[in-house]
Amino acid sequence: MKKRNNLFVVSALLTSLMFAGCSQSQPAADGGGGNAAASGGDKKIVIGFSQVTSESPFYTALVDGAKAEAQKQGADIVVMDAQNDIEKQNADVQDMITKGINVLILNPTNPTAVAPALQAAKQANIQVVTVDRPTEEKVAAFVGRDNKEMGRIAGKQAVSLLGGEGKATGKVIELQGDAGGKVMMDRHDGFHEIVGKESGVKIIEGPYSDYVRSKAVKAFQDLLQANPDVNLVYAHNDDMALGALQVLEQAKMLDKVKIVGIDGLSEAVKAIIDGKYSATVFNDPAKLGSIVVDTALKVAKGEQVPEYVDAGTGLIDASNAKDVYSDKAVFAQMK
Repeated sequence: MKKRNNLFVVSALLTSLMFAGCSQSQPAADGGGGNAAASGGDKKIVIGFSQVTSESPFYTALVDGAKAEAQKQGADIVVMDAQNDIEKQNADVQDMITKGINVLILNPTNPTAVAPALQAAKQANIQVVTVDRPTEEKVAAFVGRDNKEMGRIAGKQAVSLLGGEGKATGKVIELQGDAGGKVMMDRHDGFHEIVGKESGVKIIEGPYSDYVRSKAVKAFQDLLQANPDVNLVYAHNDDMALGALQVLEQAKMLDKVKIVGIDGLSEAVKAIIDGKYSATVFNDPAKLGSIVVDTALKVAKGEQVPEYVDAGTGLIDASNAKDVYSDKAVFAQMK
């Protein structure tokens, strides 16, 4: 009789454990879109972040800002580097969905070719927030900055440096970003919208240097040789502009040529303080990372957010460079 009682106890215990196992919460990738995590339970919201590349100081700082905000708000964040490869990005997103995320932050390598990643998220009922670069397909929200406005701000400063509106004269060399890129086109078009009105200014459009300093150095060496009478350099980012600065220093022409960039790289801000660089335009990536995580968490919780969240911008020149510069930050931080 004792043996039969023992068998009964063991059987009851196994049955209890089996039912307990069945009651465990399923991961977010079961198609729930993260609703379980956003419903007020103790389970953390898991954010998936597919980043276009980690080989840029801008994108590294953006990820750091995103991680800091996620930690501040008690969320988990999984970051994957697409390495500028759209096939890898699509596969990365599928992998994150399979492992379980509640919301996806996407910085697309290509605005159209990222469609498989968006489709996978849609099928899994996971909302998508894009950052820095938009997609052609509609998502929950896009967090970024108006790059055309950045180009306009740089253009207004260039006109001022060349003599003022209606009186500006001189030759400008433009160092361009990536061929066909939305950011490149906007920073180009915004600048030309302002400077193109000045009949006394001629713009020489340089080859695409992909926002990389070493490529800009090579391109600008050739451009300077063909245009030794240049008065101002406009670059689509500070890294390329600093490449031009390097070439101008070597040619002992830095005192004759103004330099205007975009992004607010601290190295460029320091060069403004030192009188070697004229101006740059705010593009604080840490703030962008913070805002996109805050937006993604609101989306995961079912809150309403604008389709476009503008992270803001502004000019940095000799009047405010000392106020925004920090030798501990890679980029000038917006207050």
